[in-house]
Amino acid sequence: MRTGLAYTSARILLLVISVVLLYLAGARGILLLALAFVISALASYVLLSRQREVLAGALNRRLGRVTAKATEFRERLEEGTAAEDAEAPAGAPAVVETSGEAAPRG
Repeated sequence: MRTGLAYTSARILLLVISVVLLYLAGARGILLLALAFVISALASYVLLSRQREVLAGALNRRLGRVTAKATEFRERLEEGTAAEDAEAPAGAPAVVETSGEAAPRG
């Protein structure tokens, strides 16, 4: 979270600096904004590459943890399904619940 905030703050700071410098150079309106976005993007690509790599590493670690939890959850669901399938007798009729009462179907 902290690395993302630092990276985003640095990007915004580069944008503000670009806007100020272009304004002082005489750019106005849409031209000012378009040039500021392009210049700040190029500057951040060069100046913030290390911070971007740190942020990407943090996001990859977090995604790995989430993926591991999802895999574990899926495995537990499959184990539960297999256990339920093993408990049900092969020829037993399915039971459908209607308005709170269980009624045999079939």
